[in-house]
Amino acid sequence: MRGTEATTPEGGGSARAAVGLAVVCIGASIMPLDTAVNISFPHIARDLGVELVDIQWVVICYVTTYAALMLVCGKLGDLFGYRRVFAIGLAMATVALALCALAPTFGWLLFFRFLQGLATALVVSCAPALVTLMYPESSRARVLGIYTMTYGLGNMLGPWVGGMMIEQFGWEGVFGFRAPLAGLAFLAVWFVTEPVRERTAGERLDVVGAVFAVLAMAGLLATVSLLQADGALRWGAVALGLAAAAVIYLFWRHEDRHPFPLIRPAAFRDMPFSVINGANVVVNFVAFAVLLLVPFYLVRATELSAGWAGAVLAAGTFGWVVASPLGGRLIGPVNPRRMAALGLALVGCGLLGTAQWTADSPFPLMVATLFVQGVGMGLFQVAYMQVVTGTLARRDRGVAGSLTMLTRTIGVVVGVQMLTLIHDSFEARALADGLVSLDAFMHGFHVTFLVSGGGMLAFLALTALSPKNWWRAPPPGSDLG
Repeated sequence: MRGTEATTPEGGGSARAAVGLAVVCIGASIMPLDTAVNISFPHIARDLGVELVDIQWVVICYVTTYAALMLVCGKLGDLFGYRRVFAIGLAMATVALALCALAPTFGWLLFFRFLQGLATALVVSCAPALVTLMYPESSRARVLGIYTMTYGLGNMLGPWVGGMMIEQFGWEGVFGFRAPLAGLAFLAVWFVTEPVRERTAGERLDVVGAVFAVLAMAGLLATVSLLQADGALRWGAVALGLAAAAVIYLFWRHEDRHPFPLIRPAAFRDMPFSVINGANVVVNFVAFAVLLLVPFYLVRATELSAGWAGAVLAAGTFGWVVASPLGGRLIGPVNPRRMAALGLALVGCGLLGTAQWTADSPFPLMVATLFVQGVGMGLFQVAYMQVVTGTLARRDRGVAGSLTMLTRTIGVVVGVQMLTLIHDSFEARALADGLVSLDAFMHGFHVTFLVSGGGMLAFLALTALSPKNWWRAPPPGSDLG
């Protein structure tokens, strides 16, 4: 190809490609396994002598860092090699996770979480590019199904493994157990074949665009995180949000004119592509209601043992794990955009089903509604990654993988704040009306899931009415690069 250069050939369907896929999945699992950290919050607060309310910074430092750097790290992979960037991230993750486990004070823990966020951005931004480009394009959907399945497994196993680590090693264990995983993947990374990369002659990193992207995402996520603060912090969040909006505008103007942009704005002028990226934000927003409220429901409204309560909560991620490889196999005969729409519909129906729970809901009903929601998430995530990686050019595969994680993160962060606000507002109103504590909680629970499930189905219906119906658009091809 004129004006491009290539590295080594694709791994194809060889045994080495299968081993490489396993290595990438193990390395990338350090991100979903971070769900183990949530269960350690009370222990960290007690041992490091901080208020429980300040524990949120353990999450904010980590999430803001990897989200702000994700697009830049994906572009570094596009320019300098996915395996190289992935390996650097694994080495850094091994050290950062070990340092988190050894943190002597809360301040040091936050700094090490920042390093962990940087490592996660390097690893996860390049993981989808590695797994898809090691195989022929005809196998891309199946490989994405396997990759998405392992992500769901990490989400499911994180709290369970985290609980065991705390029992054996204290809160340090929720960080320490992932350091060997990252180290093992780093030692085995040479089994991962460096995919063919296409580079336009003279292509370089858009440094100004990279700075704009980091500032914009950091400002946006910090704004969302501070929206519920009191007093001056709330006004600070408003000012920060306006500044972030201005930087996003400048970023987009700059990218439109740059010969080698960080991300190609032309892709987002395609309405179906823009809508499906927006759908990933929305679906992660509404689905977070499960992780946010169901654990409190299981403790306050049921008499289930911890084991059975865990089984209920795991039903959603189990549905994700089951549906992901199935979705990967069905894409081809089924347009991935249609599969994405089906996934969104199932998520909405599952959340509306959860809105019907009462204190006397039978165990099978709870499992069934969460399982339906999880199946929807699994189908949507595979289809969404297939569309994004097929729409952006192959040489931008690192940016494509980064975009899928970035939109997910935005949805989760916004969901944490807005769903908490919805539930707490309606719970407080019910308490003011004289309801007892449990009934007030259940009132907020029902409203939040009705808003989540109904909002998901409303989004699907409204976007289906568009003149350019996104889920009827033809399957994407790599034609925008």
